Amino acid sequence: MGRSLSTPTSEFEKKDRCADLPHRPRVLLGKMGLDGHDRGVKVIARALRDSGVHVIYSGLWQTPRSLAISARDEDVDVIAASMMSNSHLALGPQLLKELKAVGRGDIPVQMGGILPQEDIPKLIEAGVSACFTTGVGLEDIVEAVRSSVREREPIIASGDSDAQLARDISREHDGKGLRANVTRRRPKRVIGITGSPGAGKSTLVAQLASELSRQSEDDRSIGRVGVVAFDPMSPITNGALLGDRLRVDFNRLDGRIFYHSLAIRGEDYHGLEEIIELIGGSGEGGSGGSIDTLFVETVGAGQNETRIRDYVDKTVVVLTPGMGDAVQMDKAGILEIADIFVCNKADHPGENELVRDLRDVSGARPVFETIATHGQGIAELLEGLLL
Repeated sequence: MGRSLSTPTSEFEKKDRCADLPHRPRVLLGKMGLDGHDRGVKVIARALRDSGVHVIYSGLWQTPRSLAISARDEDVDVIAASMMSNSHLALGPQLLKELKAVGRGDIPVQMGGILPQEDIPKLIEAGVSACFTTGVGLEDIVEAVRSSVREREPIIASGDSDAQLARDISREHDGKGLRANVTRRRPKRVIGITGSPGAGKSTLVAQLASELSRQSEDDRSIGRVGVVAFDPMSPITNGALLGDRLRVDFNRLDGRIFYHSLAIRGEDYHGLEEIIELIGGSGEGGSGGSIDTLFVETVGAGQNETRIRDYVDKTVVVLTPGMGDAVQMDKAGILEIADIFVCNKADHPGENELVRDLRDVSGARPVFETIATHGQGIAELLEGLLL
């Protein structure tokens, strides 16, 4: 019997290939240009995750500027840019230029995809560190990412305040020593967003941060917005897929939101209090301005995952219609920690029942309805959060 067309020709072995490195590689995957297909990038992302790499996926239709900002704020070891739109000779050098502009010209850029052989020497001459054409094996890509890892120095040479903040977060999260005389200050507002997997937390956080950022353009007293987004670490390889930032339109918002992704196991929020204070103190004296509002998004949470409340000023619990009945909701755990309830995906069947059940258990705590994918209810929720 012949092989099915849907059957992979080989299975990529899932194992930790990065345990010997100074730290888990952090790689930013992004697609510049107009290409709207990302299946190949997702295959690479999974292979890297299954090798112990922490993979930040920025999504489709990125610009060189948005990729550079993401690389800086995530303190990545390497950018892996996928190209299919025949614009590599223009966008590759532009990405290198933008990295210098945001203070991280030291981050290597690897490019892959449909790259004509005759153009590869031009890209290398322009400063691209490695090029991969179609047909290169996944293990070769993993090895290229591995080879980009260097010990993280405490000081970022460019002096960019956001680049330095991202490095401080990396070292704090890794348990490494910080540079001397780091300013620490808790932001004015620290808001935790939690809820079960699939509740739409990432989209909700992106909408809230974007809306508050727009408001800050008219009212400078609001300050900048920051986001720390946690995703789960693989129990097998210690790798992670950090895909929450793709919900934010950095092509439009530029660097007005500081966004950093971290991988953890369970509720191991070690160093989070220190990271919160690093973020609050980072803008003092810097050109970017202080970060006064910080959103902390948890991994998909269950009934007994409640530790985030220890770190934030307000806790938002996000639920969606069809997730369970009133008996499930009344069990001790995550509903008890909520300061605010959100019924997201309020256009789905069962919305009325969910809101009714939430009002039964909420007491005086407010209940908001949102459709985050459409931006509905976001302004009202944000007003409730800032009270």
